[in-house]
Amino acid sequence: MTNVVLVGTLDTKGVEYGWLRERLLRAGVEVVLVDTGIMGEPRMPADVPREAVARAAGTELSELRTAADRGAAVATMAQGAEATLVRLHAEGRLHGALAIGGSGGTSIASRAMRALPLGVPKLMVSSMASGDVSLYVGSSDITMMYSVVDIAGINSISAPVMANAVEAIAGMAKAFARSSLDGRPARLGSGSRPLIAASMAGVTTAGVDAARERLTDLGYEVLVFHVSGTGGRTLETLAGQGIFAGVLDLTLSEIADDLCGGVLTAGPDRLSAAGRAGIPQVVSLGALDMVKFGPLETLPERARYRRVRVHNPSITVVRTTESECAELGRRVAAKLRASTGPTAVCIPLRGLSTLGAPGGPYHDPGADGALFSALRDGLRGSAAQLYDYDTDINDPAFGQAAADRLHAMIGGLRAVA
Repeated sequence: MTNVVLVGTLDTKGVEYGWLRERLLRAGVEVVLVDTGIMGEPRMPADVPREAVARAAGTELSELRTAADRGAAVATMAQGAEATLVRLHAEGRLHGALAIGGSGGTSIASRAMRALPLGVPKLMVSSMASGDVSLYVGSSDITMMYSVVDIAGINSISAPVMANAVEAIAGMAKAFARSSLDGRPARLGSGSRPLIAASMAGVTTAGVDAARERLTDLGYEVLVFHVSGTGGRTLETLAGQGIFAGVLDLTLSEIADDLCGGVLTAGPDRLSAAGRAGIPQVVSLGALDMVKFGPLETLPERARYRRVRVHNPSITVVRTTESECAELGRRVAAKLRASTGPTAVCIPLRGLSTLGAPGGPYHDPGADGALFSALRDGLRGSAAQLYDYDTDINDPAFGQAAADRLHAMIGGLRAVA
């Protein structure tokens, strides 16, 4: 039996959810309807009523109504919806999740969907889906579909959009049910090849590719994350789940963006999860010689008179200064000092990117030296091991050496175990 879970506010969207439920049944899947409404009366019965959703968040629906704080109520029902979907998935009763909504409904349903494992089909039909959806998707694999018109009745535009959503989630859920075990997919990282996370940018591709190829030859499956902000957050999320045998974090430009106001920051927790989880990690300093901004015409005034390069029409990069590099060294060191597992730092003395290699426009031994010195000072007395290489980061020999070091660390940890 294939089950699709519908998550929505049945007081404001009851008619639309009734339509979705009927179409899903016709498509050959069973439906579990979860009501996340708050104030009005539901327009149809739910399999998981709103009272149960509120209790899953540790409160009573009556308390939310009495408080009359919409923002707090939405957050609470989102928490309850998350707990409900996680429970249904654990019970083997969720092979896909579908929701429709505006900003409030999307906020509730997407939080619940983000808690589901990667690979579980998740489809959000939303009037918010034509803009920046990063707040809703986060580091998950939610599929966002733009509703075109607001979710307000069944009409000549909303009907075909929602019909497509029904067929999409029904097809995905059926395929997922066929490939899963007892309604649940195999846990990531449980395959025959241990998983390695690697971070990469265009300006560190050659070095990371050399490391990836070496690790593949050694029997690992390497997942490469583009340091786009979202990529770093996803790496951190998955590392925190303990699915990786090791992390090869050679590209840290998101930390520079976080310090200097760049557009591709992954937030203050970047370079933290592997250390907290005790996962062996080999770290380098790739792309800390630059901060990434948007198109050239959007470059902040404070950055216009520095060393600027147009990376592509969407991204402009600015060279980090000596003082910024020193602070970056201190920040990286502070994060690595907190690591509970084996940690090594590989320092490419001749350059941190294609732009920072000898002869490149961002080659600056003084700024790089400030980074290296601050890092060494910050790690003095810690368990982290530092290794210098007389290469730039994109030398294949550097990538291969970093991969070999991580492999040795993982082997050592297994030998102790």
